[in-house]
Amino acid sequence: MDDLNAWWAALAGLAIGAAVGFTTRRARLCSFGAIEDALVGFDTRRLRVFGLALGIAIAGTQFLVVAGLLDPRATSYVPEALPWIGVALGGVMFGLGMALVGTCAFGSCVRLGSGDLRSLVVLLVFSATAYAMLRGTLAAYRITFGEAMALTMPLSAQADLPGLIDPILGLSSRAVAAAGVAAVLIALAVMDMRLRKARRLLAAGIVLGLGVVAGWLATEHLVDEFVHAARPQSLTFVAPAAITLYGLLLDGTMLVNFGTASIIGVIVGAFAAAHVGDEFRWEAFDDAREMRRHLLGAVLMGVGGVLCGGCTIGQGITAGSLLALSFPLAVAGMVLGARLGIAFLMEGRAFFFLRASPRSAAGRSRLVGGRRSRS
Repeated sequence: MDDLNAWWAALAGLAIGAAVGFTTRRARLCSFGAIEDALVGFDTRRLRVFGLALGIAIAGTQFLVVAGLLDPRATSYVPEALPWIGVALGGVMFGLGMALVGTCAFGSCVRLGSGDLRSLVVLLVFSATAYAMLRGTLAAYRITFGEAMALTMPLSAQADLPGLIDPILGLSSRAVAAAGVAAVLIALAVMDMRLRKARRLLAAGIVLGLGVVAGWLATEHLVDEFVHAARPQSLTFVAPAAITLYGLLLDGTMLVNFGTASIIGVIVGAFAAAHVGDEFRWEAFDDAREMRRHLLGAVLMGVGGVLCGGCTIGQGITAGSLLALSFPLAVAGMVLGARLGIAFLMEGRAFFFLRASPRSAAGRSRLVGGRRSRS
């Protein structure tokens, strides 16, 4: 019976991951590509799609909270104190790492499903580094430096937007704040005429947003807390990747969980999408230099992802759906790190973009994007 209880959540993670992986691969939706398009190519369509996903995730998740179906304080994203230095620094490291790799942890799963063996190497190194930060040799440094300086919420015991402003207003602002933020994000996407014609992009954003909501529901109500004491979770690709690697190497029983199953589901969904579109291709590193860049990027993403508490999906959408205060810090750090990485790859120095003209930067971005950002 205990095993059956765990399998229900795992099957839900597999189904959600497969749906997200399939639609994302078909739409070529990539978080790093969206940042690169917006900051360097001045094309915000893919970024608006992630905004659409976030808006849907906020609306659905906050409905669950208001209805009493989900307690934000039971998750890992709404603690009593916010380790803001670790979150910000980790975000920068993760952003720089995904610029070196050309995609994030989630994108690496999608690429692996499409036949990219470079992503297999990235995921192995990323997962090993993340596990070392979580429970291994680097965990002491994470606790000492990443979590030592935490900002305690002065008026409440939860680090989310309602917990910050409700004591000041003297009333509950959750429903109004969630509705307002979600409406703005969704409107920014659907009001873009070019984006309305990109049905695959819109479908990917909708499925991703709904997938986050479904993940909260699955892990909150399909898992018996008396049998498996675990926090509610949704789509994220840092800690689950670390646990998956540990389970494959040492303890197979740890593989039956929502996080591991969602990673497998993304890979399977991307594989199916690549075959449907006749786009499955085996790919490997071109040379030693490319491999070194990917290895360094994977290490930075592993360390940074643990420090900031998630990846572009885990912090960018899942934590955002809870209106967690870590969300803007982590995302801002990731954007900054990605921009520094792009500038370094284009010009060999991280601060070139401070003096580059938009025309020259956009032109070089197209060259970089054509070679690297293919997701």
